[in-house]
Amino acid sequence: MSESTNIEVLKTLVRTVPDFPKPGILFYDITTLLRDPTGFTQLIDALADYYLDKKIDLVLGIEARGFIFGPALAYRLNAGFVPVRKPRKLPAPVARVTYDLEYGSDALEIHLDAIEPGQRVVLVDDLLATGGTMEATIKLVKQLGGEIAGLAFAIELDFLRGRERFKEYDVFSLLHYDE
Repeated sequence: MSESTNIEVLKTLVRTVPDFPKPGILFYDITTLLRDPTGFTQLIDALADYYLDKKIDLVLGIEARGFIFGPALAYRLNAGFVPVRKPRKLPAPVARVTYDLEYGSDALEIHLDAIEPGQRVVLVDDLLATGGTMEATIKLVKQLGGEIAGLAFAIELDFLRGRERFKEYDVFSLLHYDE
């Protein structure tokens, strides 16, 4: 991570919103960090610094907020970008996985030709909570024969222990919250 990245300053740029999307959930809103040009640049640079020497072919961004970080990270890594979408958003044939969220269930899709067998991919999302969304994305990558080089998150909610689902992977989270 670059010496110019100040994690505590970046954390002050993340707004917390109580009771969203439902009562009892504390939502970590990254839009306040994204509107800060220095904060956003530092976040992307710190993520990229972690993966620069890992020979990444593709960055997969998970809908919706993974779309924000994915293309910028792919650009910095000289890699391709692949969107992982909610159902019925992709025009060509897809692989699909259904998964549980901490507050419901959903599904994700990826084009069948998005990953060539053996390509090294980094999966990126804004937040690691319980890990259900990332676990579903891993299943999609495995279906297509990709090699998972890492799981990247802007924020990790350590108290939810989502990382424990991914012991066999290289998990990198920039901002950590304990409560």
